[in-house]
Amino acid sequence: MSGSNPTTAASAVTRSPAAPRRLLAAIRAHPDETKWLAAMLAVFLLAWFLPVGTPRFDQAVLEGLSLLRWYAREHVLLCLVPAFFIAGAIAVFLSKDAVLRWLGPSAPKVAAFGVASVSGSVLAVCSCTVLPLFGGIYRRGAGLGPAVAFLYSGPAINVLAIVLTARILGPELGLARALGAIAFALVIGLAMQLLYRREEQARAAHQRGFLLSGERGRPLGESLVFFALLIAILVFANWAPAGGTDTSAEAGPWQAIYRWKWIITALLGLALALLLAWRWRWPWLPLAAGALLAWLLAWWRPQQPELAFTAGVLGVTLAAALGSRQAPEEGREWLAETWGFAKLILPLLLVGVVLAGFLLGRPGQEGMIPSAWVAAAVGGNGWRENLFAALVGALMYFATLTEVPIVQGLLGAGMGQGPALALLLAGPSLSLPNLLVIRGILGTEKTLVYALLVVIMAALSGLLFGSLVG
Repeated sequence: MSGSNPTTAASAVTRSPAAPRRLLAAIRAHPDETKWLAAMLAVFLLAWFLPVGTPRFDQAVLEGLSLLRWYAREHVLLCLVPAFFIAGAIAVFLSKDAVLRWLGPSAPKVAAFGVASVSGSVLAVCSCTVLPLFGGIYRRGAGLGPAVAFLYSGPAINVLAIVLTARILGPELGLARALGAIAFALVIGLAMQLLYRREEQARAAHQRGFLLSGERGRPLGESLVFFALLIAILVFANWAPAGGTDTSAEAGPWQAIYRWKWIITALLGLALALLLAWRWRWPWLPLAAGALLAWLLAWWRPQQPELAFTAGVLGVTLAAALGSRQAPEEGREWLAETWGFAKLILPLLLVGVVLAGFLLGRPGQEGMIPSAWVAAAVGGNGWRENLFAALVGALMYFATLTEVPIVQGLLGAGMGQGPALALLLAGPSLSLPNLLVIRGILGTEKTLVYALLVVIMAALSGLLFGSLVG
């Protein structure tokens, strides 16, 4: 039996350092295959170590799916579908000249931010419903700063939510929320405009030619009525009771509107159908069929008004697909833009809703992160408590007005006044689903900067408010 050759062994040891180099060279030569391999390994390890069967994990999965079901039932038909149609209408019917003059990168800053803040605040929508509208005006030419001010002001400067905050959580917290939300919309928009001023200057130079193009569209009055009707339908279809889910709350104008919301929505829908058929020469037969079907469904299933609402939307959709006699292509362009926004936004929103429910659960329920941890972490008015409250608010999904009873429960569990304000300023305007969609529109860097600005300003505002009232 022959012994090992010392020379061969030594040469093998000498050659061994080349093996890692060859491996690195192979990885560099096939980057796509390496990414696939890494992704497959990550999924395999995730599946291998999933804690299936443990109560906490199983409950978190159930909460994610429950939140998804609730979101689909309560928000997709009444919130997102009208928002998608409005975003598509902005891309087709709104004059690009008007957007550039009032909201573009070269527009006067006072006018641009004033218009963005006011137009966003009248919507009174949640952080997800405002996304298609934000994407519509940004792609149409609005500057980054005014578009971000609109994005924040839509869910944050909600008059009914601020009134409800003052009534339930106290006038000090209500006033602080109102002042903070208005200031945030302006400061965050200006900060984004300043941070990306060179990029915005280049964008403004690229878009300057549009102002000289002499773009012509429909008469201004008709366009204003058209958009006013669309936005009013969105607002009234989603009008919430002033007392939360208790519709027998004390009488008032907000509650009276809630009782008549579907009658008002139906009248607005009828006005929109008349505008499309009479002034824009859209085919009246599908509009009339949609109106008739909506009336029949409202009579047959009054407890499910979303069915009648959907019938009306289908009537408008069919009329748009058939086109008008004046401009045969405009209806189909509207549908194409609407579908484009739906494809971009809806999948990311649904994934984000599942993740938010999995991590934080629904109001009153727990996900992977125990609610006791959250309550214990916001029990003071220091920097740590305010930052944690702002971070939780930036990830958790809040439907319109639900943040008030949530904060009320946390205050009862020992939450400080400062973290309560931080949560109210960050929560309604940000959420995990919201951030995923913003990334698809603005990119990763701008999304992170926007989220950091909201979180840091919310934490600072909470710290200041907590020191004043605590």
